[in-house]
Amino acid sequence: MTAIVSISDVSKTYASGFTALKNISLDIHKGEIFALLGPNGAGKTTLINIICGIVRASTGHISADGHDIIDDYRKARFKIGLVPQELTTDAFETVWATVTLSRGLFGRGQNPAHIEKILKDLSLWEKKDSKIMTLSGGMKRRVMIAKALSHEPTILFLDEPSAGVDVELRRDMWEMVRSLRANGVTIILTTHYIEEAEEMADRVGVINKGEIILVEEKQALMRKLGKKEITLELAQPISAIPDSLAHHKLELSGNGHELTYSYDTQGERTGITTLLQDLAQTGIRFRDLNTKQSSLEDIFVDLVRERS
Repeated sequence: MTAIVSISDVSKTYASGFTALKNISLDIHKGEIFALLGPNGAGKTTLINIICGIVRASTGHISADGHDIIDDYRKARFKIGLVPQELTTDAFETVWATVTLSRGLFGRGQNPAHIEKILKDLSLWEKKDSKIMTLSGGMKRRVMIAKALSHEPTILFLDEPSAGVDVELRRDMWEMVRSLRANGVTIILTTHYIEEAEEMADRVGVINKGEIILVEEKQALMRKLGKKEITLELAQPISAIPDSLAHHKLELSGNGHELTYSYDTQGERTGITTLLQDLAQTGIRFRDLNTKQSSLEDIFVDLVRERS
């Protein structure tokens, strides 16, 4: 697939000696929603700030839509929209004025119809004449998104866009992001809300201690690293797992009333069939069965724990 953002051997070491990024290489595909996950201090924001020209990398090369971010920074920056974590807006400006100004800063001519559409899509139209200082935190977050979209970028970075935002607005933003992707915009998302990545992302990258430890299509990742559990509610409690069932991955709980069987999603389903047959042979009967599959959050936590 075509890479719209290409990152090659990027590192960042600050004057203090702290290394925030270590030899990052990554391609973001054109038209995808890419979720970059990692704990606090992992390097997510540093990487985004380097791509957007806010921070200078110590080593490495990056191109945005074919333009080197250093040698051809004007054209590269023109392609990029950024919604930062911090709410940095002019408190005394109106919503309409600050979004219109952002468009002008990129050399775009006036386009009231485009600004109107953005504000309506973000449920800001009724607030267009309100000063930023009068808005709630959620509304200010929407203004930041509107500013980032004002110059019609082809690449949009959303750095923790749902921080401090209620559930309803979060879902509205998900719909907006899907709409942008449908119109050809590539979305790079960092988030602490794993359900956000699980809901929207096409691919997931995990960064920890300044290093990319995994990049995978979301569905493939969940198939490859996810686990499933089957919990059997027994008709009669048992005091211990019989020796004849010892080769199965079973745990006894619920005061002897529950048997839990764990297996990875790559495992053969014949294992479940064999388990049920073995249970019948031992005379253990069950009256109910429940299944559970790992979420993306479970996988992420396990990955970070393994690499820490």
